[in-house]
Amino acid sequence: MRIALAQINPTVGDLRGNAEIITRRAKEAAAAGAAVVAFPELAICGYPPEDLLLKEHFLRGCREALLEAAAACSDIVMFVGVPLQENGAVYNAAAVLAGGRAVGWYRKIWLPNYGVFDEKRCFVPGDRVVVARLGGVRLGLTISEDIWEEDGPGVAAAEAAATVVMNLSMSPYHVGKGREREAVLAARARTARAFVCHVNGVGGQDELVFDGRSLVFGPEGDLVARARQFAEELLVVDIDPSRVQVARGSAPARREGSGIVDTSASVGTMSWAIELIDIETDSATALAAAGIDSSTAQPAGARATHIAEPLEPEAEVYEALRLGVRDYCTKNGFKTVVMGISGGIDSALAACVAADALGSDKVNTISMPSRYSSAETIEDGRETAVRLGVRYHEIPIEEIYTSYLESLAPYLREGTPGVTEQNLQARIRGNLLMALSNEFGWLVLTAGNKSETAVGYTTLYGDMAGGFAVLKDVPKTLIYKLASYRNSLGPGVGPIPESTIERAPSAELAPDQKDQDTLPPYDVLDRIIEAYVVADAGVEEVVEQGFDEALVRRVACMIDCNEYKRRQSAPGVRITPKAFGKDRRLPITNRYRG
Repeated sequence: MRIALAQINPTVGDLRGNAEIITRRAKEAAAAGAAVVAFPELAICGYPPEDLLLKEHFLRGCREALLEAAAACSDIVMFVGVPLQENGAVYNAAAVLAGGRAVGWYRKIWLPNYGVFDEKRCFVPGDRVVVARLGGVRLGLTISEDIWEEDGPGVAAAEAAATVVMNLSMSPYHVGKGREREAVLAARARTARAFVCHVNGVGGQDELVFDGRSLVFGPEGDLVARARQFAEELLVVDIDPSRVQVARGSAPARREGSGIVDTSASVGTMSWAIELIDIETDSATALAAAGIDSSTAQPAGARATHIAEPLEPEAEVYEALRLGVRDYCTKNGFKTVVMGISGGIDSALAACVAADALGSDKVNTISMPSRYSSAETIEDGRETAVRLGVRYHEIPIEEIYTSYLESLAPYLREGTPGVTEQNLQARIRGNLLMALSNEFGWLVLTAGNKSETAVGYTTLYGDMAGGFAVLKDVPKTLIYKLASYRNSLGPGVGPIPESTIERAPSAELAPDQKDQDTLPPYDVLDRIIEAYVVADAGVEEVVEQGFDEALVRRVACMIDCNEYKRRQSAPGVRITPKAFGKDRRLPITNRYRG
């Protein structure tokens, strides 16, 4: 059987637009000879819809858009993710569409409620395993988390004689997630002794990025097909049911009749009722168009296979950042962005991501030197903008800064400028960027990284001010790797001057200032942040990893005491297993330390 996995980029709330994408891809799949095409989880409404699911008119609109897509594609069987309102409950569902109508539904059983997921807030879990019969082949339906459970509905569908386990997913990206996903799916395929077809969405949605990388594994856990990362694609693959029969040692038993059957599928301690959906009659046209003999369910023509190579680590993260910025801007209607460019490595990398995401002509960079800005950093900022081909403007802030100091003189301490004077400069810059945003409709991008955000080495209403934080979840040590990677792409030596990469990091808000004057070295700081924030280790556990106890306690205190700042920060692309934001929701008023 020829199956297509439509790795699409839906937009949350764009019901008609998403339905049009689904219709177009379904027609492409039919033209490619596929009998079945699967779409991602909640493809009709986009993922995650969050509290839109609390609006009944939204749910009605989803169903209307789904049925319009079904009516437009009657010559192919479709599995489409959609929210389903039924008897006062809302389900995360997969619609089985055939012959231009909905002929069945699967309701997601395992609802994730950790990390960025809170599906139990809006959804009710399903209570049955669903198997669709098409041309002599049985296809079990699962949605996302269902396949991650070792004794879950995917294996249960195989116990109900499914040859293929379909998995509709919107699995968010973080570093290492692709390898983890492949290991889990391969294991499920081996346990079920069935083909596992996992269609994942792609695109950016607020903080989340979905990386695609749709997959097909054979009954021995072998990789059959892999789609590209961070790009839309129609992945077409041929399934040979005889491989499943060989793996299982005999032909699967058949249960006759459609609807709820009086037996159940049991895996481990779990047991579910089985619902069989017979769509052979409804799909007769589709089977004939696909050149498939309904008695053997074998495809005509050449075997379709495609295994895309995964990206290297730095390339993968960079593509996640690029896609996150592109989709946040375009899906929210921003055509042009503006950002400060200081000559430091963070703003240089953020400018690269913005230019690669939107095009150089859509990026405005603003140099705002103060009395503490060095000639070298000013020149490096200008050079980065020139190499990227983005617009460059220079607005000195010395006169404004002097005016602030004069107005505040009766209230400021005498002597070396302190934090107050430093923050004034950052807030002036933030005000200037927001003024340009107001005047021209440009979205302000911020360039603060995860290391700075963690310990509060950022200025509220200053360099934190903006609409989207490009590097919010990128540790400083990774910033340097990404800068070198981007330079390796060219043209020539790349857009970031070597002096920017080699120079000791500094905010340049005071004379001869260096980040390491008040922070530990970034390679140490980032490992403490990884342990304390991402791994949720306690102070004593972090110390046991070989760090100085006084240092760990100081860093932990900085992290905890700056929660109020992070709560007011712009959303940014999530690329680690635990980002500040949806991932980590701690109380601001909180005296727990440890």
